[in-house]
Amino acid sequence: MAIRQIISFNGYNSNQQQKKDKYLKPAVVLTSAMGVGAALAVISKKQGFSLKPSSIKNTPVKDWAIFRLFNKKLPDKKTIELEEKEIISMAAASVAGGLTGGAIFDDKKHFKAKLRESVNQILGNVLVPVACVGAASRLYKAHKEKLISVMPQLKNTGKAANNFNKVLRVLPGSLATVISLGIGIVAGNKVSNFINEKLFHKKVERNIKGSDFAPHVDDLGMAVSLMADKSKGASFIQRIVPLFLCVPGIETGTHRDI
Repeated sequence: MAIRQIISFNGYNSNQQQKKDKYLKPAVVLTSAMGVGAALAVISKKQGFSLKPSSIKNTPVKDWAIFRLFNKKLPDKKTIELEEKEIISMAAASVAGGLTGGAIFDDKKHFKAKLRESVNQILGNVLVPVACVGAASRLYKAHKEKLISVMPQLKNTGKAANNFNKVLRVLPGSLATVISLGIGIVAGNKVSNFINEKLFHKKVERNIKGSDFAPHVDDLGMAVSLMADKSKGASFIQRIVPLFLCVPGIETGTHRDI
């Protein structure tokens, strides 16, 4: 009889754990998105967009802060600008949301692991790579004209030649951004490993994963910005950056030590 009760109790615990596991990721996705959404709302407000329900209701959806794209025919029309500090604030809000969701919907025994992962995500996956790309961007802009002037140009006239010349002119900026992003991701991974070993006293070799690249779509926005001061393509990429910045929060909230 006692054995049967123990088996029944263990089965109950197993079912409860399965239910928690089933709802953990959707819950963390939601709380991470809420964190990013809150940060984006603050950024929109600071950049002059109204958050009043009446104002939002009377504004066409395409002109909402999160959807409005740059229009070269209306260059003075306001659009959200996401630079380093905005990207970092949204990433931090994502991690805070993911950590909160993980704390609520997962077992307490996993909280320390999530807390460690939150530090790894902020420092290794966000701050270091964004700082590298931001530094490269500023350095490039300071020497932009000189770099472009040394790029060879075809003397032939015609659409094909003009397009090729345009590619050559944006090549230095594109290469600088791609290289700096690669350096940033590798350096961020090293920082994460250092934190685990020295701060948390855990010998964990964090390898670079596909999800580590998701937050860096913001840096792709920086790359496009290097090619043109303002463009519809650059503003479109910046509009989808918040979606990708949910990833650090999801990674944090669902993390468990192996």
